[in-house]
Amino acid sequence: MALLVHLPGLDASPWVEGFRRALDGYPVYGDDDIVPRSEVRYLFAWKPAPDAFEGLDNLKAIFSLGAGVDALLRHPNLPDVPIVRFVDADMTQSMSDYVIAQVTMHHRLISRYQAHQRAKVWTQLYPPPATDIAVGIMGLGVLGEDAARKIKMLGFTVNGWSRTPKSIGGVVSFAGAESVPDFLAATDILVNLLPLTEETRGILNTKTFKGLRRGKLPGGPVVVNAARGGHQVEADIVAALEDGTLGAASLDVFEIEPLPKTSPLWTLPNCYITPHIAAVSNEANGVRYFSEMLTAHERGEPLANLVDRGRGY
Repeated sequence: MALLVHLPGLDASPWVEGFRRALDGYPVYGDDDIVPRSEVRYLFAWKPAPDAFEGLDNLKAIFSLGAGVDALLRHPNLPDVPIVRFVDADMTQSMSDYVIAQVTMHHRLISRYQAHQRAKVWTQLYPPPATDIAVGIMGLGVLGEDAARKIKMLGFTVNGWSRTPKSIGGVVSFAGAESVPDFLAATDILVNLLPLTEETRGILNTKTFKGLRRGKLPGGPVVVNAARGGHQVEADIVAALEDGTLGAASLDVFEIEPLPKTSPLWTLPNCYITPHIAAVSNEANGVRYFSEMLTAHERGEPLANLVDRGRGY
């Protein structure tokens, strides 16, 4: 029996040491160790390498470092074992903090004031009241629901779109593909927190942007993407920001990361870039969460927060 920590491209040593302390005697290996792969029962992974699952014939479960599992589900050799998502209150709070910061920045016209400051222009612009602005959140899972509740508390109208109907106090719910046009037509600031699936890949595109409501938010509608780079068609975002279809965009994720220096997104004055930091997995919380999950499962208890492979999240 053993736990293998597999985090290619990341410094896995703090996680390995953390799990060793938390599991106290249960064998924990990192990729740099000589690993008896037939003994590995649990794999803690993020963006697994092509050979990640070779020799793991007795694997019982995969623990995913990130909230999203699209990289795991795309792996051609993914074994048929349960996948556990990381559900963490600090990560949820961090994502809501990011969403609130971006929404309020655009609503209060801070981006335009920054441009005026650089030009030394004194022009008093007055944003509409929050009650006049509708924030539409695509994806009402753990992260989306928390963000929706907190944005609502700030006075905004909040619309939520999801694959199936959700009931969240004070949030107008839209569900299913047929409701997307109505959802967009009622939304001034679009926030994407969807899981990345074949159905949602490329959903932030010209058609989506043109469906957003106009006339309420000065400068035009805004898009905030803090989910996955695969959700956005960056050429469409560039065009929409340049031709006025979008007033602005806040992007934390990209088709290619790090964002290439040649990308026009870097220099667009109405594009606000952050380097995939909206919600970072907390090491201490992750070690505690998965250590407790592993220990309970070894006692015969069921795993929680499992990925539904049919849905892709």
